[in-house]
Amino acid sequence: MISVNTKIHDKFSLECKIAYKARRKKKVNDFLLNTWIFVPNSLDINPATYSREDFYKDIRTNIRLITPVFLVRDIASGQALPLKNLEMAMRQLASTPTRSNIAEYEYQIKMFSAIYKSAIRDQLAYILNAAQLEDKEELIVDFLNQTTNILQKYRSLAPIIKTPTVSNIVYNYFTFGDEFMTNLTEKELFGLLNQFKHINEADLREKLEPLILKTLENEDEHKIACKYLHVEPESTNKNKDFIFRLSALKKYVESDLFINAKKKRDGVFIEQIYLSIAAGLSMVFATAVAFSFQQAYGNFTMPFFVALVVSYMLKDRIKELSRYYFAQKISTKYYDNKTTISVKDKEIGFSKESFDFIVEENVPHHVMRLRNRIPLIEADNRYSKEKIILYRKTVHLNRQTLDENTNYDIDGIVEIFRLNILSFIRKTDNPEVPLYVLNEDEKVFEIMGVKNYYLNIIVQYKHDEDEKFKRYRVGFNRDGINSIEEMKV
Repeated sequence: MISVNTKIHDKFSLECKIAYKARRKKKVNDFLLNTWIFVPNSLDINPATYSREDFYKDIRTNIRLITPVFLVRDIASGQALPLKNLEMAMRQLASTPTRSNIAEYEYQIKMFSAIYKSAIRDQLAYILNAAQLEDKEELIVDFLNQTTNILQKYRSLAPIIKTPTVSNIVYNYFTFGDEFMTNLTEKELFGLLNQFKHINEADLREKLEPLILKTLENEDEHKIACKYLHVEPESTNKNKDFIFRLSALKKYVESDLFINAKKKRDGVFIEQIYLSIAAGLSMVFATAVAFSFQQAYGNFTMPFFVALVVSYMLKDRIKELSRYYFAQKISTKYYDNKTTISVKDKEIGFSKESFDFIVEENVPHHVMRLRNRIPLIEADNRYSKEKIILYRKTVHLNRQTLDENTNYDIDGIVEIFRLNILSFIRKTDNPEVPLYVLNEDEKVFEIMGVKNYYLNIIVQYKHDEDEKFKRYRVGFNRDGINSIEEMKV
């Protein structure tokens, strides 16, 4: 199956997180993703101003494995696989500090930290969004106890590698995981406190806030004792070092989930064949003209000379027209790029992508119904037509190879796709527009309104017989993206 989650990543970028979950009983899984982007004509985005190369400069894609799923309570009990694997790797390292054992130990630290992050995020999301109000108190108390228990069990493993056989550099890997999880716990607990502002039960807040604050104090004391960087309210550099370290720790922990992806152009061989055919057609024309005039007028005559010049001129035009024709045929049947997906140097699949502008007549009727233009936009579209971008993607995963090259039960891969819309903003008007109304004294009063532009995005995703659609409406102006709304389909 495929799941798609879209959000605003930053002021000028959209982020789409696409999870491709491969069926366990199926050796080969194929996924299809089509995205139609409807662009207002006023933005002047068209094939002449926005090329295929421009689009690929505006996107950024990362591919990683889906984090293995474990419950917080199972990790806290010590019976779950992550803690067992980590302890085993640490004991092997302490007794036999080989390169392979060091690599395994570091891998298990990263996986434990990533699994912890995923587990507490999912547990908190359940508590805040799905659990009944009467169950929240017990669930949050359990959550605090379980997270504290997990961190204590992780930290209790440190003496295993405090041996002469383990260097300080290798030991630091363990502290990186500890620092990452400590920072993460603080972030999630502060987020939990902020959520209490939306809970109407005062009694619940009074009971739970002291417990959360106590847990935060304990983690802050641990950071000070370990000399980890922490937030300083009166920092002279606005905590730049702390923020930089947060990012570095996140990249370090998640590095083993990100997988090797090598991108290259797709359909190069077929493209060269078509280009050869185009060159051959133009040569056939030029040769036919030369032979005809040679037989009619001889070798060294003016008509033959003129015919050679004209045939040479037309030969180049025929060649270019043929190249253009075949290029259009290739773009509809083949993709622009092919990315090979590998884990531990073993190919587990590939993905292909392509970009093109298309006319409305080539958009499926169901997609146009989902676009659902309001009457005013529909009327205006007859004169200043929306431009339509189609971004196609196909993903092929080998379930068997994936299972053979991972230590955990992995559902599939996640693709993190980001689109920077600065190219779309370049020709927008001023974001503020003066408006005038009459006040109570019937005097003219000026207020400032906001001028917005909208991208309508429709996503189709298919896996086997499953097919779903999503529609998003992205609001933006010269100041950047200000809204993203998922519409009903």
